[in-house]
Amino acid sequence: MSIDPEIMADRRRLRRKLSFWRVLGVLGLIAAVIAVGLTATGRSPLGATRPQIARISVSGFIAGSQRMSDLFKRVGESGAVSGVVISINSPGGSTTGSEELYRGIRQLAAKKPLVAFVDGTAASGGYITALAADHIVARETSLVGSVGVLFQYPDLSKLLDTVGVKVEEIKSAPLKAEPSPFHPTSPEARAALQQVVADTFDWFKRLVAERRSLTDADLGVVSTGRIFNGRQALPLKLVDELGGERDAVAWLEREKGVAKNLPVRQWRPRDDRSFNLWTAARIGAKALGFEDAADRLRQALLAVEDAKLEGLLTLWRPVLDK
Repeated sequence: MSIDPEIMADRRRLRRKLSFWRVLGVLGLIAAVIAVGLTATGRSPLGATRPQIARISVSGFIAGSQRMSDLFKRVGESGAVSGVVISINSPGGSTTGSEELYRGIRQLAAKKPLVAFVDGTAASGGYITALAADHIVARETSLVGSVGVLFQYPDLSKLLDTVGVKVEEIKSAPLKAEPSPFHPTSPEARAALQQVVADTFDWFKRLVAERRSLTDADLGVVSTGRIFNGRQALPLKLVDELGGERDAVAWLEREKGVAKNLPVRQWRPRDDRSFNLWTAARIGAKALGFEDAADRLRQALLAVEDAKLEGLLTLWRPVLDK
Protein backbone atom coordinates (compact mmCIF):
# COMPACT_ATOMS: atom_id res chain seq x y z
CA MET A 1 0.00 0.00 0.00
CA SER A 2 1.54 3.32 -1.04
CA ILE A 3 1.64 6.25 1.35
CA ASP A 4 0.38 9.60 0.19
CA PRO A 5 3.36 11.97 -0.40
CA GLU A 6 1.55 14.74 1.47
CA ILE A 7 1.23 12.49 4.52
CA MET A 8 4.95 11.70 4.34
CA ALA A 9 5.76 15.40 4.13
CA ASP A 10 3.54 16.14 7.13
CA ARG A 11 5.30 13.45 9.14
CA ARG A 12 8.72 14.89 8.29
CA ARG A 13 7.61 18.37 9.29
CA LEU A 14 6.21 16.98 12.54
CA ARG A 15 9.47 15.17 13.32
CA ARG A 16 11.47 18.33 12.65
CA LYS A 17 9.21 20.30 14.97
CA LEU A 18 9.51 17.66 17.70
CA SER A 19 13.30 17.61 17.35
CA PHE A 20 13.40 21.41 17.57
CA TRP A 21 11.33 21.53 20.75
CA ARG A 22 13.30 18.68 22.30
CA VAL A 23 16.59 20.53 21.70
CA LEU A 24 15.04 23.74 22.97
CA GLY A 25 13.79 21.93 26.09
CA VAL A 26 17.22 20.45 26.82
CA LEU A 27 18.88 23.84 26.38
CA GLY A 28 16.28 25.39 28.66
CA LEU A 29 16.92 22.74 31.30
CA ILE A 30 20.68 23.34 31.12
CA ALA A 31 20.14 27.09 31.42
CA ALA A 32 17.86 26.55 34.43
CA VAL A 33 20.44 24.33 36.17
CA ILE A 34 23.17 26.91 35.54
CA ALA A 35 20.93 29.70 36.84
CA VAL A 36 20.10 27.72 39.98
CA GLY A 37 23.78 26.93 40.45
CA LEU A 38 24.84 30.54 40.09
CA THR A 39 22.17 31.64 42.54
CA ALA A 40 23.05 28.89 45.04
CA THR A 41 26.74 29.76 44.89
CA GLY A 42 26.19 33.51 45.09
CA ARG A 43 27.41 34.37 41.59
CA SER A 44 24.18 35.73 40.16
CA PRO A 45 25.10 39.02 38.43
CA LEU A 46 21.87 40.66 39.52
CA GLY A 47 22.28 39.61 43.16
CA ALA A 48 25.87 40.88 43.26
CA THR A 49 24.89 44.47 42.43
CA ARG A 50 21.85 44.91 44.64
CA PRO A 51 22.23 46.50 48.10
CA GLN A 52 22.65 43.65 50.57
CA ILE A 53 24.14 42.36 53.78
CA ALA A 54 26.88 39.81 53.16
CA ARG A 55 26.97 36.62 55.19
CA ILE A 56 30.37 34.92 55.50
CA SER A 57 30.30 31.49 57.11
CA VAL A 58 33.18 30.16 59.19
CA SER A 59 32.55 26.49 59.89
CA GLY A 60 34.48 23.33 60.58
CA PHE A 61 38.22 23.23 61.20
CA ILE A 62 39.98 26.59 60.87
CA ALA A 63 43.24 26.67 58.91
CA GLY A 64 45.07 29.36 57.00
CA SER A 65 43.34 30.10 53.69
CA GLN A 66 44.26 32.56 50.98
CA ARG A 67 40.78 32.03 49.54
CA MET A 68 39.23 33.48 52.70
CA SER A 69 41.59 36.46 52.54
CA ASP A 70 40.52 37.04 48.95
CA LEU A 71 36.89 36.75 49.99
CA PHE A 72 37.29 39.43 52.67
CA LYS A 73 38.91 41.70 50.09
CA ARG A 74 36.07 41.21 47.59
CA VAL A 75 33.40 41.85 50.21
CA GLY A 76 35.26 44.92 51.46
CA GLU A 77 35.50 46.35 47.95
CA SER A 78 31.90 45.60 46.95
CA GLY A 79 29.77 48.72 46.68
CA ALA A 80 26.63 46.59 47.05
CA VAL A 81 27.53 45.32 50.54
CA SER A 82 26.20 47.57 53.30
CA GLY A 83 27.13 45.31 56.23
CA VAL A 84 28.58 41.91 57.07
CA VAL A 85 27.45 39.03 59.28
CA ILE A 86 30.19 36.54 60.21
CA SER A 87 28.25 33.34 60.89
CA ILE A 88 30.36 31.00 63.06
CA ASN A 89 29.99 27.30 63.74
CA SER A 90 33.50 26.04 64.45
CA PRO A 91 35.35 24.23 67.24
CA GLY A 92 38.56 26.04 66.26
CA GLY A 93 41.67 24.85 64.49
CA SER A 94 45.30 25.78 64.13
CA THR A 95 46.53 28.79 66.08
CA THR A 96 48.10 30.38 63.01
CA GLY A 97 44.97 29.82 60.94
CA SER A 98 42.82 31.40 63.64
CA GLU A 99 45.16 34.37 63.90
CA GLU A 100 45.07 34.88 60.14
CA LEU A 101 41.28 34.71 60.12
CA TYR A 102 41.06 37.19 63.01
CA ARG A 103 43.29 39.73 61.25
CA GLY A 104 41.38 39.34 57.98
CA ILE A 105 38.06 40.04 59.69
CA ARG A 106 39.50 43.05 61.51
CA GLN A 107 40.64 44.48 58.17
CA LEU A 108 37.17 43.89 56.75
CA ALA A 109 35.58 45.54 59.81
CA ALA A 110 37.57 48.69 59.01
CA LYS A 111 35.71 48.88 55.68
CA LYS A 112 32.23 47.53 56.46
CA PRO A 113 29.94 47.45 59.53
CA LEU A 114 30.39 43.93 60.88
CA VAL A 115 28.78 41.66 63.48
CA ALA A 116 29.48 38.08 64.58
CA PHE A 117 26.71 35.52 64.98
CA VAL A 118 27.45 32.26 66.80
CA ASP A 119 25.21 29.76 65.05
CA GLY A 120 26.25 26.66 66.98
CA THR A 121 29.83 26.70 68.27
CA ALA A 122 32.54 29.34 68.57
CA ALA A 123 35.16 27.55 70.67
CA SER A 124 38.91 28.17 70.83
CA GLY A 125 39.88 29.37 67.33
CA GLY A 126 36.19 29.79 66.57
CA TYR A 127 35.98 32.22 69.47
CA ILE A 128 39.08 34.06 68.21
CA THR A 129 37.06 34.54 65.03
CA ALA A 130 34.16 36.02 66.99
CA LEU A 131 36.53 38.35 68.85
CA ALA A 132 37.28 40.12 65.58
CA ALA A 133 33.75 41.58 65.57
CA ASP A 134 32.73 44.58 67.65
CA HIS A 135 29.45 42.87 68.60
CA ILE A 136 28.79 39.17 69.20
CA VAL A 137 25.32 37.62 69.06
CA ALA A 138 24.90 33.99 70.15
CA ARG A 139 22.02 31.61 70.52
CA GLU A 140 21.11 30.70 74.09
CA THR A 141 22.36 27.14 73.55
CA SER A 142 25.42 28.03 71.46
CA LEU A 143 28.82 26.94 72.80
CA VAL A 144 31.50 29.59 73.20
CA GLY A 145 34.83 29.99 74.96
CA SER A 146 37.35 27.18 75.38
CA VAL A 147 40.07 29.81 75.75
CA GLY A 148 43.25 27.76 75.68
CA VAL A 149 46.05 26.28 73.56
CA LEU A 150 46.77 22.63 72.83
CA PHE A 151 49.86 20.78 71.61
CA GLN A 152 49.49 17.04 71.06
CA TYR A 153 51.84 14.40 69.70
CA PRO A 154 52.04 10.60 69.86
CA ASP A 155 54.63 8.53 71.74
CA LEU A 156 55.22 5.37 69.70
CA SER A 157 58.36 4.27 71.52
CA LYS A 158 56.75 1.29 73.31
CA LEU A 159 55.10 0.15 70.10
CA LEU A 160 58.44 0.29 68.27
CA ASP A 161 60.06 -1.72 71.06
CA THR A 162 57.31 -4.33 70.75
CA VAL A 163 57.81 -4.79 67.02
CA GLY A 164 61.59 -4.57 67.30
CA VAL A 165 62.16 -1.29 65.46
CA LYS A 166 64.73 1.27 66.55
CA VAL A 167 65.08 4.75 65.05
CA GLU A 168 68.57 6.26 65.04
CA GLU A 169 69.03 10.03 65.16
CA ILE A 170 71.91 12.41 64.54
CA LYS A 171 70.93 15.93 65.63
CA SER A 172 72.64 19.28 65.62
CA ALA A 173 71.28 20.07 69.10
CA PRO A 174 69.37 18.16 71.82
CA LEU A 175 66.11 20.07 71.19
CA LYS A 176 66.18 19.67 67.41
CA ALA A 177 63.10 17.77 66.06
CA GLU A 178 61.49 17.62 69.49
CA PRO A 179 59.04 16.27 70.38
CA SER A 180 59.62 13.02 68.54
CA PRO A 181 57.18 10.09 68.39
CA PHE A 182 60.13 7.69 68.42
CA HIS A 183 61.19 8.20 72.04
CA PRO A 184 59.77 9.63 75.28
CA THR A 185 59.99 13.41 75.60
CA SER A 186 62.91 14.64 77.66
CA PRO A 187 62.31 17.09 80.53
CA GLU A 188 64.20 19.77 78.59
CA ALA A 189 62.05 19.30 75.48
CA ARG A 190 58.86 19.28 77.53
CA ALA A 191 59.87 22.50 79.27
CA ALA A 192 60.61 24.19 75.91
CA LEU A 193 57.25 23.13 74.52
CA GLN A 194 55.48 24.32 77.65
CA GLN A 195 57.04 27.76 77.18
CA VAL A 196 55.68 27.94 73.62
CA VAL A 197 52.21 26.88 74.74
CA ALA A 198 52.25 29.32 77.68
CA ASP A 199 53.36 32.24 75.51
CA THR A 200 50.69 31.52 72.89
CA PHE A 201 48.10 31.14 75.65
CA ASP A 202 49.12 34.52 76.99
CA TRP A 203 48.57 36.01 73.51
CA PHE A 204 45.08 34.45 73.41
CA LYS A 205 44.19 35.76 76.87
CA ARG A 206 45.41 39.27 76.06
CA LEU A 207 43.28 39.22 72.93
CA VAL A 208 40.19 38.21 74.94
CA ALA A 209 40.86 40.84 77.63
CA GLU A 210 41.40 43.59 75.07
CA ARG A 211 38.48 42.82 72.78
CA ARG A 212 35.98 42.07 75.57
CA SER A 213 37.22 44.70 78.08
CA LEU A 214 37.72 42.15 80.86
CA THR A 215 39.44 42.68 84.19
CA ASP A 216 42.10 40.24 85.38
CA ALA A 217 39.51 38.62 87.63
CA ASP A 218 37.02 38.26 84.78
CA LEU A 219 39.73 36.87 82.52
CA GLY A 220 40.69 34.28 85.14
CA VAL A 221 37.14 32.92 85.13
CA VAL A 222 36.81 32.51 81.34
CA SER A 223 40.36 31.33 80.50
CA THR A 224 40.30 27.92 82.18
CA GLY A 225 39.80 26.14 78.85
CA ARG A 226 36.15 25.29 79.50
CA ILE A 227 33.23 26.11 77.27
CA PHE A 228 30.06 28.01 78.13
CA ASN A 229 26.64 28.11 76.56
CA GLY A 230 25.23 31.41 75.39
CA ARG A 231 23.20 31.99 78.56
CA GLN A 232 26.34 31.54 80.69
CA ALA A 233 28.56 33.54 78.34
CA LEU A 234 26.41 36.69 78.41
CA PRO A 235 27.03 37.71 82.06
CA LEU A 236 30.69 36.72 81.63
CA LYS A 237 30.87 39.27 78.77
CA LEU A 238 32.04 36.70 76.25
CA VAL A 239 29.06 37.68 74.07
CA ASP A 240 26.98 40.85 73.86
CA GLU A 241 23.52 39.58 73.03
CA LEU A 242 21.42 36.43 72.82
CA GLY A 243 19.42 35.84 69.67
CA GLY A 244 19.55 34.73 66.06
CA GLU A 245 20.88 36.10 62.82
CA ARG A 246 17.93 38.51 62.56
CA ASP A 247 19.06 40.06 65.87
CA ALA A 248 22.59 40.42 64.51
CA VAL A 249 21.22 42.20 61.43
CA ALA A 250 19.02 44.40 63.64
CA TRP A 251 22.17 45.51 65.52
CA LEU A 252 23.75 46.57 62.22
CA GLU A 253 20.61 48.54 61.39
CA ARG A 254 20.30 50.09 64.83
CA GLU A 255 23.92 50.83 65.71
CA LYS A 256 25.67 51.12 62.36
CA GLY A 257 23.02 52.82 60.25
CA VAL A 258 22.63 49.96 57.79
CA ALA A 259 19.41 50.29 55.76
CA LYS A 260 16.55 48.14 57.00
CA ASN A 261 15.15 45.07 55.28
CA LEU A 262 18.16 44.45 53.06
CA PRO A 263 18.50 40.85 51.84
CA VAL A 264 21.20 38.74 53.49
CA ARG A 265 23.23 37.01 50.79
CA GLN A 266 25.82 34.28 51.23
CA TRP A 267 29.35 35.06 50.00
CA ARG A 268 31.76 32.18 49.51
CA PRO A 269 35.43 31.75 48.58
CA ARG A 270 35.92 31.60 44.83
CA ASP A 271 36.73 27.89 44.59
CA ASP A 272 33.55 27.04 46.47
CA ARG A 273 31.57 29.49 44.35
CA SER A 274 32.64 28.11 40.99
CA PHE A 275 29.79 26.28 39.30
CA ASN A 276 30.87 22.90 38.01
CA LEU A 277 29.62 19.32 37.85
CA TRP A 278 30.32 18.82 41.56
CA THR A 279 28.24 21.89 42.41
CA ALA A 280 25.40 20.62 40.22
CA ALA A 281 25.66 17.21 41.91
CA ARG A 282 25.38 18.83 45.35
CA ILE A 283 22.33 20.81 44.24
CA GLY A 284 20.79 17.62 42.86
CA ALA A 285 21.56 15.69 46.04
CA LYS A 286 19.88 18.38 48.10
CA ALA A 287 16.83 18.31 45.85
CA LEU A 288 16.62 14.52 46.21
CA GLY A 289 16.88 14.64 49.98
CA PHE A 290 20.47 13.36 50.32
CA GLU A 291 21.75 16.42 52.17
CA ASP A 292 22.35 14.48 55.42
CA ALA A 293 24.56 11.96 53.63
CA ALA A 294 26.57 14.79 52.08
CA ASP A 295 27.03 16.37 55.51
CA ARG A 296 28.25 13.06 57.00
CA LEU A 297 30.76 12.67 54.17
CA ARG A 298 31.99 16.21 54.75
CA GLN A 299 32.47 15.56 58.47
CA ALA A 300 34.38 12.36 57.72
CA LEU A 301 36.71 14.25 55.37
CA LEU A 302 37.27 16.90 58.04
CA ALA A 303 38.18 14.18 60.53
CA VAL A 304 40.75 12.76 58.10
CA GLU A 305 42.29 16.20 57.60
CA ASP A 306 42.26 16.79 61.36
CA ALA A 307 44.23 13.59 61.94
CA LYS A 308 47.08 14.93 59.77
CA LEU A 309 47.50 18.19 61.69
CA GLU A 310 50.66 19.23 63.45
CA GLY A 311 51.57 22.26 65.54
CA LEU A 312 49.73 24.42 68.05
CA LEU A 313 45.96 24.14 68.08
CA THR A 314 43.22 26.35 69.46
CA LEU A 315 40.67 23.60 69.15
CA TRP A 316 37.84 22.13 71.20
CA ARG A 317 37.73 18.34 70.61
CA PRO A 318 35.53 16.71 73.28
CA VAL A 319 35.50 13.31 71.56
CA LEU A 320 39.26 13.02 71.20
CA ASP A 321 39.87 14.42 74.66
CA LYS A 322 37.97 11.60 76.38
